[in-house]
Amino acid sequence: MDRWKGRVALVTGASAGIGAAVAEDLVQHGMKVVGCARNVEKIQDIATKCQKSGYTGLLVPYQCDLSNEEEILAMFSAIKAQHGGVDVCINNAGLAHPDSILNGKTSSWRNMLQVNVLALSICTREAYQSMKGRNVNDGHIININSMSGHRVVPTADVHFYSATKYAVTALTEGLRQELHEAKTQIRATCISPGLVETEFHSRMYHQNPEKGPSVFGSIKYLEAKDVSNAVTYVLAAPPHVQIGDIQMRPVEQKS
Repeated sequence: MDRWKGRVALVTGASAGIGAAVAEDLVQHGMKVVGCARNVEKIQDIATKCQKSGYTGLLVPYQCDLSNEEEILAMFSAIKAQHGGVDVCINNAGLAHPDSILNGKTSSWRNMLQVNVLALSICTREAYQSMKGRNVNDGHIININSMSGHRVVPTADVHFYSATKYAVTALTEGLRQELHEAKTQIRATCISPGLVETEFHSRMYHQNPEKGPSVFGSIKYLEAKDVSNAVTYVLAAPPHVQIGDIQMRPVEQKS
C-alpha cells in the first residue's frame, strides 16, 4: 500500500458500514480520501477519529446525493479543483428496497437502478476521465458488488436488487475489457460479499423492522472490516496482477 500514500481516493457511501470501514483504512494507509454520502456528519466523525488516531492520511467529507447526476459531476469538479483528481474510485454506495418483481413499486426499482447501477457507472466514467486527463496509468476502480450479483435466492424481496447487482458484475467485466482496449494499466475489480453486519438490512426493512434481523437466521455475518481488508488486498496487489472478482460469504451462509 506504500505506493498509494498521498494519492486521492473517492469512496461513495462512506458514512456507515463498508464505506466507512474502507475510508478509515485508506486514511490509515496515508491516502487522501474523499468520502461522500448524503449525511456528512457521520463522515466528519470518522475524520475526527482518524485525526485523533494519528493516521497519516486525510478524510474529506463531501455531501452528495448519488441519485442526482448533477451532484455527482459537481463532486468530481470539486475534487479536481481541490485535490487534483481521483486515483482510486471505490463504488461502494448501494441500497435495496423489498419490492418484488410482481408487486414492487416502480419508484423503488428506479431508486435502486439510480444508485446501484447509474451512479456507479457515472462515477466510473468520471474517475476514468480524471485519471486519463492527468496521465494516471496505475489507477484502480473497485466496485463493491454482492453475492446477489452471482446467484438468485428464492426470496422475492431481493429479486430486483439482485438484478441491479448482476448489472454490476457485467459492468465490471465490461470495464476491464474497455480498459484493456484503451491500453491502460488502470485496473477494475469487483468485491462481492454475502451477508455483512451493517445497517443495510435495517434500512431495507425500515417499515418492517422486526423482519430485518430474522430474515437470514442467527448466523455470524461478515464484518465491514472483512470487506475493507479485501479492498486493501486488491489495492496492494502488484501492478501486473488483475483481480477480477472476490466472492466472500460467512462460513454459515448456505448460498
